[in-house]
Amino acid sequence: MTPIILLHGAVGAADQLEPLKEILSADGRPVYSFSFSGHGHSPFPADEFSIDTFSNELHAFILSHELHKPHVFGYSMGGYVALHLAYKHPDLLGKIATLGTKFKWDPETAHKEIKMLEPDTIQLKVPKFAEALKQRHGASWKDLLFHTSHLMIGLGHHPVLNDDVLENIHNPVMLGLGDFDVMVGLDETLHVRNKLENSSMYMLPNTKHPIESVNAGLLSQMLLSYFR
Repeated sequence: MTPIILLHGAVGAADQLEPLKEILSADGRPVYSFSFSGHGHSPFPADEFSIDTFSNELHAFILSHELHKPHVFGYSMGGYVALHLAYKHPDLLGKIATLGTKFKWDPETAHKEIKMLEPDTIQLKVPKFAEALKQRHGASWKDLLFHTSHLMIGLGHHPVLNDDVLENIHNPVMLGLGDFDVMVGLDETLHVRNKLENSSMYMLPNTKHPIESVNAGLLSQMLLSYFR
């Protein structure tokens, strides 16, 4: 069976995908996940904290595990990373599925997103979330927010997945969106679907942006059906 790699989102880690991983691997299919550098207690990268760095880490993971054209599911930023790698290495991946991946990046969008990544504000207004970040990423959780903010600012000025890039991705891609996702819009997802050569789309009911709101059983059914 073709292996599947699960990729987490920004300010996330591999442990968030464990419920999905458990279901997908129930039939013996090899399913992998890992945390990008700077996430989930992994050290920050020696080079730039960027989409390009994360796609290189995915590339290295595939080579080190000797995986042949694995399918990839990327949640949020994970989907962005997978598509970027598919552009850079057209023959490396199999099918790609995303969920809640934000594609529309400009300075205004980046400014809006980074306002939600201010550590002091998070500690003051949502202390439970601050504690969860500390548990997931350790003492460097504030540094992670800082680096993620700069990554988003960079995307705002220079989106990695521009139209020219999208039109040169040839892998089959299934784009996913939660019907109550207020971070990612339907219009931007449809725009990307129309730019990709071989794409489809699905929508999860009663689903907000956070991965914790996803029905892992329903999502796994969608993914297994598509990857087959």
